[in-house]
Amino acid sequence: MELSRRELLTRTGQAAAVATAASTLTIGTAQADPGVKLTQGTNISVSRSADGKWLAIDLVTAIWVLPAAGGTARKLTDELQDATLPSFGPGNQIAFQSYRDGNYHLHVIGLDGKGLRQLTRGRYDHREPAFSPDGKKIAFVGDRAGSYGVHVLDVASGAITQLTGAPDEAAAPQWSRDGRRIIFISGNTTVDVVSLDGKRERLVTAPTGMQLFGAAFGPGDQPSYTLMRPGQAELMLGTSAVVTGQDVFGFAPVWDGDRVLYTADGKIRWYANGSVTDIPFEATVPVRKVERHRTRNLRGGPVKGIAGPVVSSDGKIAFRALNALYLLSNGRTTKLTDGRYFDSDPDFSPDGTKLVYASDRTGAAQLWVRDLKTGEDKLFAPAPGAQTTPRFSPDGTKVAYVDHDGQVWIADAAGRRQITSTLFQPGRPTWSADGTVVALAAVKPFSRRFREGTSQILSVDLASGELKYTEPMPFRSIATRGDDGPVWSPDGKHIAFVVESVAWVVPVDAKGNFLGEPRQVTREVTDSLAWHGNDALVYLNNGRLRKSTLDGKASTIRVNLDWRKPGAPERKVVRVGAYWDGEAQDLRQNVDIVVENGCVKEVRPHHGRADVDASGLTAIPGLIDAHNHWHLRGRQWGARQGNVWLAYGITTVRSPGDPVYQMVETREALAAGTLTGPRFYATGEAIDGSRVYYNFMRPTLSKAQLDLELRRAHELGYDMIKTYVRLPVELQRAAVQRSKVPLSSHYLYPAANLGMDGMEHVGATNRLGYSHTVTRQGKAYQDVVSLFTSSGMSMTPTLFHNRALFAEDKSLATDERTRVLFPPWEYERYLADANSGGAASSAHILRNWVEFALAVHRGGGLVICGTDAPLDAPATATHMNLRAMVKYGFTPREALVTATRNPARWLGLPLGAIKPGAPADISFVEGNPLADIKAAANVRQVMVGGRVHEIADLLKPYQQAQSMSTTDTLEPLPSAQHKPWWHEPEWAEHVCCDH
Repeated sequence: MELSRRELLTRTGQAAAVATAASTLTIGTAQADPGVKLTQGTNISVSRSADGKWLAIDLVTAIWVLPAAGGTARKLTDELQDATLPSFGPGNQIAFQSYRDGNYHLHVIGLDGKGLRQLTRGRYDHREPAFSPDGKKIAFVGDRAGSYGVHVLDVASGAITQLTGAPDEAAAPQWSRDGRRIIFISGNTTVDVVSLDGKRERLVTAPTGMQLFGAAFGPGDQPSYTLMRPGQAELMLGTSAVVTGQDVFGFAPVWDGDRVLYTADGKIRWYANGSVTDIPFEATVPVRKVERHRTRNLRGGPVKGIAGPVVSSDGKIAFRALNALYLLSNGRTTKLTDGRYFDSDPDFSPDGTKLVYASDRTGAAQLWVRDLKTGEDKLFAPAPGAQTTPRFSPDGTKVAYVDHDGQVWIADAAGRRQITSTLFQPGRPTWSADGTVVALAAVKPFSRRFREGTSQILSVDLASGELKYTEPMPFRSIATRGDDGPVWSPDGKHIAFVVESVAWVVPVDAKGNFLGEPRQVTREVTDSLAWHGNDALVYLNNGRLRKSTLDGKASTIRVNLDWRKPGAPERKVVRVGAYWDGEAQDLRQNVDIVVENGCVKEVRPHHGRADVDASGLTAIPGLIDAHNHWHLRGRQWGARQGNVWLAYGITTVRSPGDPVYQMVETREALAAGTLTGPRFYATGEAIDGSRVYYNFMRPTLSKAQLDLELRRAHELGYDMIKTYVRLPVELQRAAVQRSKVPLSSHYLYPAANLGMDGMEHVGATNRLGYSHTVTRQGKAYQDVVSLFTSSGMSMTPTLFHNRALFAEDKSLATDERTRVLFPPWEYERYLADANSGGAASSAHILRNWVEFALAVHRGGGLVICGTDAPLDAPATATHMNLRAMVKYGFTPREALVTATRNPARWLGLPLGAIKPGAPADISFVEGNPLADIKAAANVRQVMVGGRVHEIADLLKPYQQAQSMSTTDTLEPLPSAQHKPWWHEPEWAEHVCCDH
């Protein structure tokens, strides 16, 4: 049973505001644990009352007030309010932005914590309020007009006036003293002013490579703002730097004559006459100590990882499972491919006699067509890059597919024609009945400033080249941009898709225009839609294959496919020159490691005959990469991905987000031994809010839908759950209360008091547009470090800026393992990055990130190594992360602990160690990684569960990629020239901690 809100607040020691009104907070009331005392704040903003007596700050996503001279802060808003950016108005009213209902809206509250009132509503975001000097108006920015523009709210009437609009991406408006003008930032590159009659003036343009934040009017109405450059943040007045040498946070300063109030270095400060005065504060917040879960290992049973099912015209079903393609016909399941490579995404020809699918057997995913009568396979329209998610045209002569860059193509006997520019992680194509339109799921953001939007239906008219986006429903997303639609019915009269976890069908015309309202078909979690004729849908429900008529009558289709773990390998004695057990300070020399039943039986001095001679090598525990996304580009990487992890000694990976059935299929295949690779612990799509970006985020808008998602997680055996950027705190809390597995997110607080188990990245993508755990210069302060160490929440750094180390050493980029096992296009990008010396990376941010992680680690916190691969490079990035840690303060042993013992502790499994009873997951390397961390990458062989993999064997399938001629490239359609700004490939810009 769910706790009531008041019960939860009481049990966790909070006495904050309740649903409609806030009250003063007595910190620590009715709690045994006194909580965590915060004396610094990371990326906090400050506002000052008109009488100069009070300050308001936003610390750990709540509004606090304190005397102007400093002292104990008093909390005004509760955790569910998720409140930031306070602005004092007359009468000591405080305006702020709140994300309570799943969109940003403006609220006001009194200094005494009373009179909480919501001022804006709806599906658009209203952000960054600023009271006018007379208190009658509030300036803010919002995306109501297709981009972020400056708006003015009349407080009395609620009327809103728009002052700027598209193509602006305005931020942080502030008023002039006379209340006639508003200064703001546009695109982080200019400081502009707009008057209430709409007249506009540009005051400042940022120099190349620099950004601007937090504009305000200073003395003499000069523009004041923060100028951010690599390694430096300066508070400016006009063209002069007023404050330098500090980590200025980039929020609007408060000028009082020639002195200025601002936030920097974790503190509230006055600057005047060349000197700085700190305003001390103290705030206490409750935390809940993490209780570690134990992850379960799969042991076998009915196959649940059924990926991409499709139905033929005569009722046969094809799908991927256990690293092979299968055909289900007349109740009998037959294996079609041998599972040596990555064969995926089958589709039937219109007459049901052929199957097109993608396979990487030639080295990269290409289209193959199988004759189901003869079993013969033939290449179809080969291309230089990857070809994925194919669909036959209604006449069977053409195939639509998506390449490795997200471009959509059509191929036939005459050649290949591009029909879209690069799209960001688009879905699988579908054809209109007459073959004149191709449609697929594609993201469309609300603005340039924030990347999230809705996943809509993108249709391409093949005759005119016209592109058109269609919302499946107002402000709603197709569930995932994978196999959740759109899917056209064979007769062309309907399109099916999944919204809010259930299937819908809408009548359409020949071009895909909606002719009515969508109608709900299923009431259970629905994934991977396929039409069964024109009057029924086949889909996946929590690992079951189901069929539903359009009037909602559902039944289960038996697949009759089981799997089991292979038997343990034979007993082996491995002779090594040295080993590190995962705990000791130094290596132990000349030992034999006895392995039985896949586990370490004994570690002893050399004795008798050895089965494996690694006497010139050092044995270390297999490494664990605790943050990657196997299927973010899984189709493009194919079977290579498991090999590259092993080749670099990574024997376990953890994914905090993947397309669910791709994930379950891979997890079962690895456990069953039908796919080579490391142990794989993972979750399905991250649970997100009303807006999404990545294709594997699940828009979740209610507790009822959340219950569906959590039931799916339980029945599919998720190893964890990740809640993502736009999920409101109330639903995050409900996920914690109702889930039985570990949870992580991109947020530290109130996650540390809700019972979350970890936070991904150092300062992840955040609905605020900035982080409260790390500043724009990459630094974290006492509040953040104390919350991590006190709560026990894990921290996964994902050090993207490790690329800066290429300036010193690019050996991992030129290594044969990288060259052979990376797909060609991925390797070209990686090598170019290395040859540029990692120019796009910032060494100063990397240093600050590592120092932050080191403070948490040495303070007793749990730091676990992760990479966010493939946004960073699979496997090699693990070693680049370890090298960055050592370069900036970790000892080699400390760094290795973050990739062995610590993530094993998070998983609750006896991994990350070489000791009796532990699984025999061992990396055999040249050198001493406790003395030189680079030696950890010098892997010569690797063992997983007692099975030895030689590097040569891992390379062999891709050592000699087959050369083949490619079909002609035809003139692209006009639609391919249309390049919406929001469809940048995910590797185009390595932003901090994307997901």
